[in-house]
Amino acid sequence: MASKFRSVVRKLFIIINFVLAFAFLLACLAPYLNPARWWFISWLGFIFPILLFVLVLSIFFWAFVRPKYAVLFLIVVAIGWKSVTVFFSFHLPSQFKEQKPEGSVRIVTWNVARFIELRRNNDAGSQIRLKMMEQLKEQNADIVCMQEFYTAKIGDYYDNIGYIQKNLGYPYYYFNFFEDGERQYFSSIIFSRLPIIDSGMVIYPKPSSSEALLHIDVKLNDDTIRIFTSHLQSVQFRKSDYQKIDEIKNYDEGIVSNSKTIFSKLKRGFVNRSIQANSIRQHINETKHPVVFCGDFNDIPNSYTYFTVRGNMKDAFLIKGSGIGRTFNSISPTLRIDYILASKEFSVLQFKRFVKDLSDHYMLVADLKLGGR
Repeated sequence: MASKFRSVVRKLFIIINFVLAFAFLLACLAPYLNPARWWFISWLGFIFPILLFVLVLSIFFWAFVRPKYAVLFLIVVAIGWKSVTVFFSFHLPSQFKEQKPEGSVRIVTWNVARFIELRRNNDAGSQIRLKMMEQLKEQNADIVCMQEFYTAKIGDYYDNIGYIQKNLGYPYYYFNFFEDGERQYFSSIIFSRLPIIDSGMVIYPKPSSSEALLHIDVKLNDDTIRIFTSHLQSVQFRKSDYQKIDEIKNYDEGIVSNSKTIFSKLKRGFVNRSIQANSIRQHINETKHPVVFCGDFNDIPNSYTYFTVRGNMKDAFLIKGSGIGRTFNSISPTLRIDYILASKEFSVLQFKRFVKDLSDHYMLVADLKLGGR
């Protein structure tokens, strides 16, 4: 009887492993299938890190129990290796040199979450805002791209543009804003210490949210480079949604109803970001200059959004970063959703991720050199 039970358990475990392997392979297809038609595959792509982790554990298990299954699942991982290589950077951590390499351009990107506090005061939020400003200043970057940026023209609220120009030393900027109440504005923004010779903005097509794709052209030595930045549509989780996620994790009551709400928002985000990603790729393709793209994609590397926007550009984290490279400090430790991408004309000299819980995103810094090797 005991031997029969073990046989049934073993067969069940094998079936579960094969289902897992199949789900992993489907997740690896997510970058190539438009979520407008294949949103379920996009969801599998979203949980790709979990599938990979469990599959690797299975390989170790079968290596001691049934080596032939371990080899089989290794082949499955090998088939999906491209997805693994954009999820994980296989480099040892290296020290970031504060002194910018000669001839390079230093790029910063950061979702600053409106600098936490909007109104002038001396509370905890305003203290965090000052720490964020100091962290920006310390980088001594040439170009700073920020998403979820906020500024105001009312005395009781922070004029962040004026503060950054005066205290951080950025005379040039391009900001196309949306009003958030009377004389309060928010959008993405690009600050530059290099003179801006051209700029432009594109509003993404409906039904995606009314986010903007911004760009500036600057002179770098004798060349012109184009800097893009954008904040792609979020899943628009509210505080109640994060509570529902915690309830799902803890197997509390209402798992089915909570999951429906979460999946619905994820689906809408996948579809709308695909619209935005296609628009971005079109404008990058039409650009005649070397390109740097910085932004909050609200999507992971194993996604249609990332693969479409990146194209054949270089991902600064994958070249000079290490590990998983989480950039969003909530929900999951695997969420790398902020990026610095550079076209093939650039070499990536340095990269750093600032793991400080100031905004809900981590700041990224990269030193790029045009034409360098």
